[in-house]
Amino acid sequence: MLFADITAWNLRNVVIRLVTAMVLGGVIGIDRGAKRRGGGARTDAAVCIGAALVMMTGQYVELRFPGISDMARMPAQVISGVGFLGAGSILVSGHQVKGLTSAAGIWFCACIGLAVGIGFVDGAVLATVILLAGLHLLPHIEEKIYRHSRYVILYVEAEEGGTSAEFLHHLKMDGCKVDRFDVDKSGGMQSFTILTTIRLPKDLDRDEYIEELSRLRGVHSIDMM
Repeated sequence: MLFADITAWNLRNVVIRLVTAMVLGGVIGIDRGAKRRGGGARTDAAVCIGAALVMMTGQYVELRFPGISDMARMPAQVISGVGFLGAGSILVSGHQVKGLTSAAGIWFCACIGLAVGIGFVDGAVLATVILLAGLHLLPHIEEKIYRHSRYVILYVEAEEGGTSAEFLHHLKMDGCKVDRFDVDKSGGMQSFTILTTIRLPKDLDRDEYIEELSRLRGVHSIDMM
């Protein structure tokens, strides 16, 4: 391990831990900010440094008052308490939820800070590298897999008057397997929305079939999620 010696309690190691927490949190935040996503460098760095400080405070209390307190109690509160920041970065826009990755990134920065705070810098650095690599590689892998997936999530806007039953009947008649079919009539008495997950048969072209569904009577629009 490259940083095994910084687990000892002294001023040099305290400075190294705090600076390392700032650097790792800042790198994650810069990567998110470059993509114009939530949780920028300042937010992630602050979360990471704060978590490292809490972890070091727990270690300090244990060293100064051995046996009186539980060293893991304070860090445990960070893991659960940082959720309010993550919740603030999650946005619900229409029928889409955005910001989940940013929220997870903020939580991850807290975990990184705790690891650095106790001196486990090797694990923190390695986890940061793996996370950044995953954030860049996984979207390309997902795109290739989803392109050939037969499962489709549809958001349908339609008018009242039996359209939902007709739409469901049409899906089943075409051989689609319906995994989910939720109808929301909160938009008013004259319209409603359908959120459905279906599995298309192999002989159906996805884009052409969705275009066919959009022409059904009573259907205003269909978005594929």
